Amino acid sequence: MTLWLSSGLIFTFAAIALILYKWWDMQCIGVTPVRTLTFIAILFTSGLDVGLIMFPLTEFGGYGDLSASPEYGFANPLAIEFGFWAFLIWGFYFLTCFYFAIIEPRVKFFEIPLVKLVNNVVIIGTCAFTAYLLLVNLPWYLPQLGDGESVVPAFYVIVFLSIALAVYSSSKIKYVRILSIGSSILFIALIVGMWFRAFVLGKGSPTDFFGTAGMLGEYFANIHHFVLPINDYHAFYLFWWFAWSIMIGQFTARFVSGIRTWQLLIAMLVVPSIAIGVWFSVLYYYHAEGLKIAAFTNIAMISVGVLMVVNSLDSLIRLYTDNLNLTAQRLGRVNYVIFNLVAMIGLTMLFQLDFLRIQWVGALVIALYFACFVYILARKREAVAAIKASPKENILDFRKIELAG
Repeated sequence: MTLWLSSGLIFTFAAIALILYKWWDMQCIGVTPVRTLTFIAILFTSGLDVGLIMFPLTEFGGYGDLSASPEYGFANPLAIEFGFWAFLIWGFYFLTCFYFAIIEPRVKFFEIPLVKLVNNVVIIGTCAFTAYLLLVNLPWYLPQLGDGESVVPAFYVIVFLSIALAVYSSSKIKYVRILSIGSSILFIALIVGMWFRAFVLGKGSPTDFFGTAGMLGEYFANIHHFVLPINDYHAFYLFWWFAWSIMIGQFTARFVSGIRTWQLLIAMLVVPSIAIGVWFSVLYYYHAEGLKIAAFTNIAMISVGVLMVVNSLDSLIRLYTDNLNLTAQRLGRVNYVIFNLVAMIGLTMLFQLDFLRIQWVGALVIALYFACFVYILARKREAVAAIKASPKENILDFRKIELAG
């Protein structure tokens, strides 16, 4: 599996380099374009899930324990955490977003019946894994509802309600803008609140924050370490990113705002990484100084995390139902909600039983990457080489999102 993963990573970075070389300054327009800030909000909230909120405080200690994991010795725990979540790996999203916005309309690889089936298996499986992650991490963040280790009925209720809200919101595409912008604002508010408590009201000072954030420089000084898997845990993360990449690319491609290819790269790598870097710096200060997270802050973190899950599930559910023609318009909203709610709850339970693994889904996505490349070389090489602009049918009209179903 490591060799397969490494091959996928090398191919991905080579494909990104090729896109930048050939189409560096081309204008990119999606099917239903939105303003650039809205596009970034959709990308950020759809492309991340509850792990961004919940994982770092549980992982900093492990990255700092060099006696148990000496392979992390090249950088501090904050830089390691950042490397697992930010910058370089967001290139996966750039690659797939560009492909589905610009290349796929000419290639139509994902309209091949077998490919379409595999693609939807990937989307549905990752969708369920997102809900599963929320379920299994709730005990750590809400120990007051249980013993801090076991999944109790209250946690199932929270997850099932999150799935239900996501299913309902996915029935109309106009909800995505409301969810994405709302989630982004609440996430920023959470960062500001925790920063203020630590660096203004607490024993720290604003200059301490810059000192902590400066530790991220070790990531960029050692970025080559993150190109290939560091260990099995890093491999798990990379498979997870691959699993997400193909569907986030499909979803975000429709909203690309008419920016140039190089600007799209910045929007998808740099902007989200700034937000992640600030958030992780604040969390690492809490970890390093042993600051206790107040009950209100804990609830706020859970709320933002749940809302991010709803965002992610919303985009994924809408994607596979559109692909399979199981839309609310065709089934009726009530039938649509019931069908997807039952399906998502059932698949979430399969992950709970350890029947499915996200690594399998990620490996399947790498196979799709390679198969698509071979298909282009064999049948669509001239069509792709001739691309000079976005598809003619994609018009830069920001009102189209209002008219969409």
